[in-house]
This record gives sequence, structure tokens and C-alpha cells, in this order.
Amino acid sequence: MAKGPRPEHGPLTGVRVVELAGIGPGPFAAMLLADLGADVVRVDRPGGAGLGIDPAYDLTNRNKRSVLLDLKSDEGPARVLDLAERADILIEGYRPGVAERLGVGPEPCLARNPQLVYGRMTGWGQDGPLAERAGHDIAYLALTGTLSMIGRPDEPPTVPANLVGDYAGGSLYLVVGVLAALQHARAHGEGQVVDAAIVDGAAHLASMIHGMLAAGSWQDRRGANLLDGGCPFYGTYATSDGGHMAVGPLEGRFYAEFAGLLGIADEFPDRWDLARWDELRAAVTERFLTRTRAEWTEVFAGTDACVAPVLSLTEAPHHPHLAARSTFVEHSGITQPAPAPRFSATPVSVRGGPARPGADTAAVAADWDVPGLGPTSHD
Repeated sequence: MAKGPRPEHGPLTGVRVVELAGIGPGPFAAMLLADLGADVVRVDRPGGAGLGIDPAYDLTNRNKRSVLLDLKSDEGPARVLDLAERADILIEGYRPGVAERLGVGPEPCLARNPQLVYGRMTGWGQDGPLAERAGHDIAYLALTGTLSMIGRPDEPPTVPANLVGDYAGGSLYLVVGVLAALQHARAHGEGQVVDAAIVDGAAHLASMIHGMLAAGSWQDRRGANLLDGGCPFYGTYATSDGGHMAVGPLEGRFYAEFAGLLGIADEFPDRWDLARWDELRAAVTERFLTRTRAEWTEVFAGTDACVAPVLSLTEAPHHPHLAARSTFVEHSGITQPAPAPRFSATPVSVRGGPARPGADTAAVAADWDVPGLGPTSHD
């Protein structure tokens, strides 16, 4: 049986978290808390999630423990309330009103534990005209204007996987929110509900862009700005072997080094001549097509030209810099990103593979003093 985290397992050691199983940003937020040392107990449902992957490979469930409860049964909600009574944080990702109907909403949980931080993860938020509608990452990004910025101007917006909405605009804001609320709870003895909506987070991520838009230094269209691919010295270029190089020398001295190594310094001395940007882009494109990705990587190695090869997911762990920092680690036979960020006094690590549904029921029942969970573990 997995045991609770030891003191050396991160700055959140001793913090207890209940995660009501879901998909997407909720599990990732709970994983981040677990990576930082919290004792995260995931309440899995019989039959699993509709879009869930094989539990053996679901890295968002690493460093956690799992109990199996049917929240539609007579006993399930009571056991969740038992866990909530002993927890610091609870995370759920249902549509608004679902947790209440199941009997595990904020009111009964806070009645049992007035200092509990009750974190709610949704796409649309707990209120508003769309609050009860279904949705996914791409729709939340679309409505906030964030999606409109990503991609080429002559093509539909590019889908950035589910990283910008679910995880950046959702999970990370939920984690910041529940940790801030935990600080308040410990200082004042008062728990509260944290409403983390992906639309709010995704909009907030674009704060700098909205400032630039107001100042007239950002155009409200794709591929026409400094940081959205519109600038010829901030983007990606194909190489002769079908690879790509990422280019980003925004500062003058970095650009000078870039232009010299690329061999175009004499052709385009004024990089801020916007009238020649198309011409500059064509020249950069042509030059990169003369060598392979590996050859260009060697040309720019050890320089401040701000150029890097675009690596695939399987290539990235082998890059010398990432390997030296152990940015990726292997655990349970899976190569995976290591916990981040890093701490000098309370180091973090991958201390357990993906939690199998129900596998830790007996251990959690003992550690959290919830005998009603039952003594029998589930495989």
C-alpha cells in the first residue's frame, strides 16, 4: 500500500487534499498539489471516467492515492464528507449544481469543516448564461479571444492542444486559488469556495496583450504582431530535412548575432522596416531551407542568437540541457516531466506511479481515520 508523503517530499507535506474524480484540469491541478507534497486522495467512481485513459498511464494521477466510492449510493456522499472533515482542500470539476445534488457541495462540506478550501474547476464558471452548458478547452479559448491570436493569418486558428485553456487557464489558476485560500484559512480559521473558470483564466493570461491592444501596439488580428508569428524574427522555419527551427532574437544585439550567423546581415540592416518584413521573412525562409535541422543547431550552438531546434515529445528528454537538469524522469516505466518548480529546502519528486482506482482504500481509511471506507482495498 502507498503511504502518506514524508517531510522531504515537498513544501505541501502535511496538506490533505480530496479530489473528486473527473477529467482534464481538475486531475492536473490535484497532480500538481501532489507533486508538491500534498497527500491527495482521489475519490474514483465505479466504472471510471468517460474519457479516461488506461489508469496505468494516466500521469495526472501520479503521487496520489485512490479510494473507490459510488457517490450515487447511500454511503458514498457520507464517506466524502468524512474525508472533507479531515481535509484542507477539496477539488471538484462537475457542472454547477451537480456536487450539490450528490450531497457533497460546499454547504455540507463546510458545515463539517469550516476551514475547508472548496475548489471548483469548470470551463464557464459557477454562474453566467453558459454556466450549465457542456464545453471543452477549445470553446473556452474561442470565447475569450485567446484562440483568435494563435495561428497563421491565412488559416483557421491553431488548436494549442489543451494546454492553454484546461491547464494554463484552468489548473494553474485553481492551484493558485486554493493555495491562497489555504493561507487565509490558516491565518483566520475561515474556509471558502474558490470558483476557478477556464474562461476567466484564459482571459487573464492575455492581460499584457490587452494592454498592448489599448496602447495601439497590438493589432486585433492573427499573424500581424511581434509575438504571434507576424514578426519575421519571432517564429518557426522549416529546414531542408523537414525539421524546424524556432527563432526569437527580439533584442538588437541578439538579432545582430542571428543575422550574422544566418548570413543575411548585409541584406537587411534595419529589421524594424515593417515594409520589408515580407522580404525579410522570405530571405530567412530560404536560408533555413539550405541546411538540416541538425546543421543549423550546430551553427547556433553556444550563441545568444535565441535560436533552438523544434524537438518532438520523444526527442525532448534527450536534449543535453534537459537531461542535465533531469527535466524528465522515468518512473514506473514511463518517461515523464519531473515535478516543477524546484525547492532548495523541500525537494519534490515523483514518488509514486499513477494511482489505480480504489487501490489505496484501506491505507487511506487508516491514515485519515475514516473506518467507514472499509478495510478492503480494490485492485
